[in-house]
Amino acid sequence: MSMIQNDWLDAVQPEFSKPYYKELFEFVKDEYSKTAVYPPADDIFNAFHFTPLSSVKVLILGQDPYHNAHQAHGLCFSVLPDQDIPPSLQNIYKEINDDIGCYIPNNGYLKKWADQGVLMLNTVLTVRAHQANSHQGKGWEKFTDAVIQAVNAQDRPIVYLLWGKPAQSKIRMLNNPKHLILKAPHPSPLSAFRGFFGCKHFSQTNDFLKENGLEPIDWQIENV
Repeated sequence: MSMIQNDWLDAVQPEFSKPYYKELFEFVKDEYSKTAVYPPADDIFNAFHFTPLSSVKVLILGQDPYHNAHQAHGLCFSVLPDQDIPPSLQNIYKEINDDIGCYIPNNGYLKKWADQGVLMLNTVLTVRAHQANSHQGKGWEKFTDAVIQAVNAQDRPIVYLLWGKPAQSKIRMLNNPKHLILKAPHPSPLSAFRGFFGCKHFSQTNDFLKENGLEPIDWQIENV
């Protein structure tokens, strides 16, 4: 794993010495040694590398990484530029198009959002190839809960985009009155029609940021 070097290190360092994390580290190391696991080991912590804690304006919470080759690269919902756009991200793009008029791009590479302060966090950071949820319950959830608590503790306006019940289960941890929590069904084709479409989370996020004197997010992902 490529170690966290920026200001996230102070926030999460206590986790590294806890028994659960030592077990998690050994489990993940063993998995990478004997089978295909995604994302590549050096990309596991990309959400933190790309978006320092001091830069976080928005937190988007996903579940676990894409489990097919050359898709996952450490940011929830994002895929590498040469990959097909996954169905949930297609629906995110449709909502952005309807909400704020961005054109729908030809790729699913969302690093532009991360570079602007959108922390794109999965609750589980690794997955065995072709086996969705295969690394659930191994300890990642405790680690990412600590990350969510670190964001909650920030004394500045931050927006949470919580799509679907697993993401919304974290609301109990979010008690900072300076922050904005936006909830909607998951953008999956199975549920997007139940209220993700029309949620207007992207314009609401930018309105909140501007009201608080912060630069809004440029949600337009460009064609490659």
